[in-house]
Amino acid sequence: MIRNFSDHAANERTFLAWVRTAIAIMAFGFVIEKFNLFLKYAAVSVVGGGKTPPAGRFGGWAGLVLILMGLAIVGIATVRFLKTARNIDSPDQHLAAGSRFDVALSAMLGLLGIALVAYLGLNLAAGS
Repeated sequence: MIRNFSDHAANERTFLAWVRTAIAIMAFGFVIEKFNLFLKYAAVSVVGGGKTPPAGRFGGWAGLVLILMGLAIVGIATVRFLKTARNIDSPDQHLAAGSRFDVALSAMLGLLGIALVAYLGLNLAAGS
């Protein structure tokens, strides 16, 4: 049995809750940006061309900021998770086996977020 298992389990549940929150924030940012692109193309179709008004670009940048916020939350949650896990037990204790998986999941989410930022950034640059 893992020493202080209930504390470690609570730490892991908290970490996963933060990761779920970060996923939701990144997804929301992606949806906002994609909806903004839809509105931009719909306006061009209806109005018949022309420049996108500066206020129309706000949705794209807002989506990008939300994705970056989600990335920051993943990073902060990872650091807090590791720090709390070290503090639950004495320094001689090791992390539970499942914690490495959580850190790997966090890294994958971070890479996903970076990919989304790059994708949206290219779309914003192409639209300018």
